[in-house]
Amino acid sequence: MAHLLSGHCTFTLPITTKSINQNCFSAISFQKCKSSPLTLKPHLRGRQNKPLTAFAISTISQENTSKTHENSDDPFSNPKNKKVMVIGGDGYCGWATALYLSKKGYDVAVVDNLVRRLFDHQLGLQSLTPIASIQNRIKRWKLLTGKTISLYIGDICDFEFLAESFKSFEPDAVVHFGEQRSAPYSMIDRSRAVFTQHNNVIGTLNVLFAIKEFREECHLVKLGTMGEYGTPNIDIEEGYITITHNGRTDTLPYPKQAGSFYHLSKVHDSHNIAFTCRAWGLRATDLNQGVVYGLRTDETEMHEELCNRFDYDGVFGTALNRFCVQAAVGHPLTVYGKGGQTRGYLDIRDTVQCVELAIANPANPGEFRVFNQFTEQFSVNELASLVTKAGEKLGLEVKAVSVPNPRVEAEEHYYNAKHTKLIELGLVPHLLSDSLLDSLLNFTIKYKDRVDTAQIMPSVSWKKIGAKPKTVSV
Repeated sequence: MAHLLSGHCTFTLPITTKSINQNCFSAISFQKCKSSPLTLKPHLRGRQNKPLTAFAISTISQENTSKTHENSDDPFSNPKNKKVMVIGGDGYCGWATALYLSKKGYDVAVVDNLVRRLFDHQLGLQSLTPIASIQNRIKRWKLLTGKTISLYIGDICDFEFLAESFKSFEPDAVVHFGEQRSAPYSMIDRSRAVFTQHNNVIGTLNVLFAIKEFREECHLVKLGTMGEYGTPNIDIEEGYITITHNGRTDTLPYPKQAGSFYHLSKVHDSHNIAFTCRAWGLRATDLNQGVVYGLRTDETEMHEELCNRFDYDGVFGTALNRFCVQAAVGHPLTVYGKGGQTRGYLDIRDTVQCVELAIANPANPGEFRVFNQFTEQFSVNELASLVTKAGEKLGLEVKAVSVPNPRVEAEEHYYNAKHTKLIELGLVPHLLSDSLLDSLLNFTIKYKDRVDTAQIMPSVSWKKIGAKPKTVSV
């Protein structure tokens, strides 16, 4: 059990567990590996406990279970024939993606356990934007467009729930956003670190087994992170690097230097996916995404009930979004340390575009592709300067201050990451512009009365993380 605390209340988070048979077996085939328990002779059979279901949620809501593919042997030839399951479809990237794919003509299902909303309650946080329930969001989309998005509420760490979802919806592609996605959250205390790694690694492993068991031709599009690479003093390639050593040459996975327990979970996801592509012939695309900014897409702007979440706090808020909120309320922009930390960034409108390009151009069976998903590189200081100038044009008094860096990371470093593969597939980037910054700042000014200034400063320290559960005062 992982204990998550908010104020003076303790929330117990059940973690999916399964006893592990300690016996060794020599006649197990990697190709024939199944998700169902092995049948063993009585004197060798280990205990097989059913997984616990996190939050006791494993209900299925499916309005259109009778649909089948139109007359086509290749579901990948036409979006109208392709069924896409978006795991984590209630989240920041997932919701925008689900709407974008639905509008494009894909048959979309959202799978989510709604835990991201629970985190807000536990930590005393809230989105800058008011967000409707997932049920009301989907109903509004249906009223506006006539398009149905199926909804499966449950935890993918519960394989029985995931299996039933797969058998019911029969996806041709799975877009996997369904992970705890915050580095600071994973560094709050031991229980959050354990939850992050268990949720992310076991959830992804279950997805891999579900694909093998029920939809072997299904294409997995997995959201990774550029943070897997760290900040090496050489160029970052897209997933693989060709090395000559002692006269011999090979192409190998690019070295990983993860910077948090969250990033480490992503690294292990990548290893598991690559292995199952080799061993089972699965097809997968790993989208190593940079830092996402922005809020609006054409679809989320159609109605207030379709509005996406916008995080600005020190746990879930990303740099540019946080800076815009800080400028709107007159708070100094919080630059961590020297501010030379450089990363890849992209507009959320490009996130959804990249995902669709990956779906429309699937990996081959047995192939594990890696795309670096970002459009521009900025240092934290460069972002602070851009927001300062944009704020001044709007009459805001904006200044940046250096605050002690809560992370363990290089604050001045070389950074040059390749990102050509998605451009080659047709990505048309929305680059950061003065007009976009003006739009973001005006948006945050509109909702500045919802800002809790107590949540702006970083409160999670990489070095001070401990085993004792951390209580968050509200």
